[in-house]
This record gives sequence, structure tokens and C-alpha cells, in this order.
Amino acid sequence: QLVESGGGLVQPGGSLRLSCAASGFTFRNYAMRWFRQAPGKDRELVASISSSGGTTDYTDSVKGRFTISRDNAKNMVYLEMNSLKPEDTAAYYCNAIMLHYNYWGQGTQVTVSS
Repeated sequence: QLVESGGGLVQPGGSLRLSCAASGFTFRNYAMRWFRQAPGKDRELVASISSSGGTTDYTDSVKGRFTISRDNAKNMVYLEMNSLKPEDTAAYYCNAIMLHYNYWGQGTQVTVSS
């Protein structure tokens, strides 16, 4: 249903672009979110975007560095990550939500290290 890609190893200050491909549901009706989970920590909501793409929101620690976007024609959602820090290291998960419907991807690992 949701397949993430684009993770990897990057040096501090670097950039990555995560992608999430959706299938099997009406993508344009769902709000989309990116979560992350670091070892030993709870899963954290990083960014969200409304079904139309008109509204976005970010957790304070990534504001000004991360950008969430979506392409409803391609059933894709993206997370552009700039000025990456070691504390951004985590598994990143794509999530689709509408009312009581909730889908998750398998995650993609992002490691920020020199």
C-alpha cells in the first residue's frame, strides 16, 4: 500500500529526499504524514500534509529544514530534508490517514553521521 524509498547514510549538513508511493486506495482523499522512530524512542510525527496539499505542518525540530509535498496525480508524497543533523537519524515511515482508515509503509532508514 505504501512503499518508502530514498533513505541512506548522509553527513551532517547534507540532504536527502524521501519518497512514498501509494497504491490500493484513493490517495487524493487521504492526509499524509511522515513519522520517524529512533532506537529506544517513541515514534514521532515529523510532518503532515492535507489531502489537497494546501496545508502542511511540522514538528518544531524540523521546521525550516524539512519540506513535505505530494503529487496526487502520481500518488506520491515526499519529504525533502536539508541541513540534516545526527539527531535526525531514525527509521522514517509514511502514513496515510482518513477517518478510521490508516495505512503504514515499512519504513526507510536515515542515518546522519560523519
